[in-house]
Amino acid sequence: MKRFAVCGVSNRAIDMFIKPIFKTFSETCRLVGMLDFDNKRFDVCRNLVPETMDVPTFHNGEFEQMITETRPDVIIVASRDDTHVEYIVKALEHDLDVITEKPMATTAADCRKIIDAEEKSKGTVTVTFNYRYNPYHTKIKEMILEGKLGKITSVDLNWYIDTYHGSSYFQRWNRQRELSGGLSIHKSSHHFDLVNWWLDQKPVEVFSFGARNYYGQESPFNPKQEDGRFCFTCDVSPNCSYYMRWNTRSNSASVQDDHISSDMKRKNAYTNYRTDQCIFDSSIEIEDTYTATVKYDQGALLSYSINFSLPYEGYRLAINGTKGRIETMEYHAPSRVPFPTPTQVIDYYPLFGSKETIHVVERTGGHGGGDPIMQEDIFLGVDPFRPYKILSGSEDGAYAVTTGEAVWKSVKQNKAIKVDDLLAYQSMT
Repeated sequence: MKRFAVCGVSNRAIDMFIKPIFKTFSETCRLVGMLDFDNKRFDVCRNLVPETMDVPTFHNGEFEQMITETRPDVIIVASRDDTHVEYIVKALEHDLDVITEKPMATTAADCRKIIDAEEKSKGTVTVTFNYRYNPYHTKIKEMILEGKLGKITSVDLNWYIDTYHGSSYFQRWNRQRELSGGLSIHKSSHHFDLVNWWLDQKPVEVFSFGARNYYGQESPFNPKQEDGRFCFTCDVSPNCSYYMRWNTRSNSASVQDDHISSDMKRKNAYTNYRTDQCIFDSSIEIEDTYTATVKYDQGALLSYSINFSLPYEGYRLAINGTKGRIETMEYHAPSRVPFPTPTQVIDYYPLFGSKETIHVVERTGGHGGGDPIMQEDIFLGVDPFRPYKILSGSEDGAYAVTTGEAVWKSVKQNKAIKVDDLLAYQSMT
């Protein structure tokens, strides 16, 4: 029986780790401790997962006590992004294995601390990059391994975040770079990891442009130059295009309940944490639009863009190689897309030959069917019949985060940033 303790009883911790431990993997796994700074998070968890009623709870500053009293084998880290490094390093100092939510950390310097701590520890770090497990993404990996593209020369990846999802980042703690690393880390690091994994190459240099076009005080959509507003009590919300896209003028509780996700309601139950901060506050400092070019150590080039305020959510992908090209497009959250969406397929174009359209076998479960398979790898052990590596380690986590840091630093400094310079702690002021 493997013993787990969780640091950060977040929404993600509950849904991705705590529920599966009790509902699916209880024969081999046991939750022995939960640590958080907010008692209400324990209450929410107990309400959603009654089996946790008798699990011991601990507060910030009681990590050592939790280790001594509960004797876990593995620490699961699912707290706010900037706190990951503290729990990961402490766990490694106790020779414990670590499973951490992505991003692994918020800076290259903290990634370096984690890698150094792991080298001295008997424990190992696993980063839960669930995008890898999406069946479309694993199929693309398999096509590359089969040699259908030959040598990869370039990747075009354009990611689209809709007005519902995109604005949510600017209502929460994510809008502070010191807490999230900015969206080029908090969000885009997942995409960089996916490309790194497909290519099996390491990023070496990044040049990017970025801007804040939609959010913040200077937004053309800001109905009033005033800080400190909250969406659900705001007197100008009927003039806010973002609010009115998902709500009505009556602003009644019953109307709000139709549009506020269970995730949002759960988070609003926590102490001193609101998910409806105004997206036009002057304190917002992070970018909402990026384009970037990434050079890899084996010659591949990535052309990447992400936009956090678009009419629909999804991505367009093309991978080019010396033997052919792959194209695909996915629409996320089809219930929020204001038009019919086609079923995703993968189109393969050999360099000389006829186009092939591949219909991928889909799976049920979160994040496009990938979450349940990743959870099996985490809680049962890596699938021995899978012919390629998919579960991520600390180096994978570090390169994803550092690429994201290189993106925003390139924006600020208007120059190319070398990835290994950041990982080696060199000053980039």
